Order: sequence, then structure tokens, then C-alpha cells
Amino acid sequence: MLRSFIALFALFIGLAGQANAQGSSQPKEWTFLVYLNGFNNLDQFGALNINQMERIGSTDRVNVIVQWASLQTKTVKRLVVRKDNDFNKVTSPIVENLGRVDMGDWRTLVDFVRWANQKYPAQKMFIDVWNHGSGWHGKRDGSIIQPMDISYDDLSGNRMTTKQLALAMSESAKILGHKVDLYASDACLMAMVEVAHEMKDSVSVYAGSEEVEPGAGWPYDTFLARWNALQVASPQEVAKALSKEYVKSYQGSSSAVTFSAFDLDRLAPLTRNIREFADSFKSLNATAVKQVLKAAENSQSFTNSDYVDFVDFLNNVKNAGISSLDTGILSRLASSTGDFIIANDTYRFPRAYGMAIWIPTSRYEYAQHADLYSQLSFDQTTRWGDVLKSMLK
Repeated sequence: MLRSFIALFALFIGLAGQANAQGSSQPKEWTFLVYLNGFNNLDQFGALNINQMERIGSTDRVNVIVQWASLQTKTVKRLVVRKDNDFNKVTSPIVENLGRVDMGDWRTLVDFVRWANQKYPAQKMFIDVWNHGSGWHGKRDGSIIQPMDISYDDLSGNRMTTKQLALAMSESAKILGHKVDLYASDACLMAMVEVAHEMKDSVSVYAGSEEVEPGAGWPYDTFLARWNALQVASPQEVAKALSKEYVKSYQGSSSAVTFSAFDLDRLAPLTRNIREFADSFKSLNATAVKQVLKAAENSQSFTNSDYVDFVDFLNNVKNAGISSLDTGILSRLASSTGDFIIANDTYRFPRAYGMAIWIPTSRYEYAQHADLYSQLSFDQTTRWGDVLKSMLK
């Protein structure tokens, strides 16, 4: 009898160890997926950030899973992040070695989500795309716009466009059976209403930076510690914790940083009010239109100068005292924008209020990207492009 018990116990321990290596069938509260694309000149920061994650590691509340592409090895590995005391070496177990895959292909991101959902199920999922970012548009090369939106893979030459990133989130939501609870970009210039709007049906909370991010990106150690300490780890509260810890990590440095989060369930009132503003803009006379353009020129912009803080723009329009512009529209816009932006933290950016929007202030800038802009669901819903076109006649 004793021998049988020992054999049964050994079998149980073996199966438990196998489950731990292959993934747990018991859902945790969260799975945090980091799509870490180091197939570019940010590669040196990949190991740094994973070492930060390892200071906390996966916990009984949060799975921390990384798909790590490194230019140094030219391979892609999947890691389950475990806590360790070695801050200079990545020691977390490699659970899959994919070799060379295209990290600039949106379908690779979807494959990661599908795999992680099977191996490390959780009640909620946070997807983090780590890489370069450039908002919703790229750069013009002659007559062709080169997409540079996010996730640059210099080995394949691919990047994900805004539409493709949104498609990845749509497919991810289908895999999960519910909206992606939180999506955020550890990348530059991604806190744009146009990008968020593409994900409105597949993501609950969206987060990112209006400005460029320093190379080291997020402070994963202090963020994970704060996340695990939350009594109520809702998507909104996790996004707020990330925003606070990111900006705090650069205070006292030479870097000027921003971070914010949007509640996409509150997007519809905002887009209705922007459409109302766009419709009213048609009746403004030439003098009033010039005043709006002046307000735009004086508004907070970012490294991409045609990316402008929307709240600062509204404040400048209001302060211009344009008599023919309905102040009720501005008031409703301000209210719905405030409801939509659920977190905003800045350092050395006093006029960054959390949400960037496209406002080119020259005809040349507008002409470069107008055709692509008209394909975005945000413009189709709000007719914001009509405002820009009228403003830049």
C-alpha cells in the first residue's frame, strides 16, 4: 500500500511539474503578453526590460509571458518570466524557440496570443507591443507612403500598419471570446485617437504615449510590483498604474515624457461630438477658420509636428473667442474627451493632456497623408479630415 502511495505521489508531482513547464490549465487573474520585437536598433533594451520583469516575475495573479526577438541572435523565443536575483542575465525558462519569424507581420502577434491563451489562460489579458512606433502614418518616399506605424522588423523589412494592428486585436478578441482587456504600446507616438478608434470593437482599454519614448521604455519592475499590489486590478486601474510608474521613472532626468490611457467604451460620445464640431465648421466664415488654424499652430505638438494634443487645441479654440462657433459644442467636446481619457501623466509636458490627433498646419503636410487618413474609421465616423481640409484651403 505504501509503495503504491509513493508511486502515485511521484506521478502527481511529475504531472504538476509538466503542467508548470507547459502552462497552467488553471486560469489566473491576468496574463501579460509582451510582444518584444528587438529585430531593430532597440535590441539592446530588450534584455534590460526582461531583467526588470524578472525582479518580480510571474505571480499567483499575473502570468508574464514574453515573445522575444533579438537582433543579436536573430531568433525568436518564448519565455515564462520567473523571478530571479540576477539583474544582468535573463534566466527565465525558454518554453519555445521559434527560430526566425517575422515580427513585423500582424499574424505573428495573433499566433502569440493564440498560443498564450491555450498555455497560460487567464480571466483577463494585457497585450503590450514593444518596439518603435509612429502613430497612424509613416513617411513618404516619392509617391509611396512607407508604413512605419509600429513593430519594425529590420530583418524582414515589415512593419504593422494601424489597420493591421487593429486586425490583430480583432482576431485576438475572437480567440479570447471577449475584448482584449488592455492593449498598450511600449513605443513612441501611439496615444492617438485615430489608432485607438480602429480597435474600438476589440479592446476595452487602450494606452500609450503622445510623445516619443526613451529607449529604455517602461520600468517593468516597478510597474509589475504596483500591479500585483492592486486590490482591484481592473483594466482601468492597471493602465493607471502603468501610466504613473512610467512617468515617475523619468522624473529628474533629461527626458520629457507622457503617458495616457483611454476607455474605449466611452469613445462613441466623443466621436459624436467631434462630428458635431466638423458639421458646424462648415458654416464658419474665413476669419473664424483662420482663428482655428492659429489655435492649432499654437497647440502642443510632439516629435511628429502634425500630431497635436486635442485638449490643448480645444482650450486654444475656446480662448480665441470665436463668436460664430457654438460654445456648447466646445463644452460637450471637452466633457466627452475628459471622460474618454482615464489616465494622463506627464513630465516636462504641462500642456499634454493625454490624447493626440492629426492636425497638420500646412497644406504640404495635409496632402502627404490625406488619402490614407480618409481610410481610417475615425475619419469616416467624424469627418475630421473635412475640418482639416477647410482649415488649410
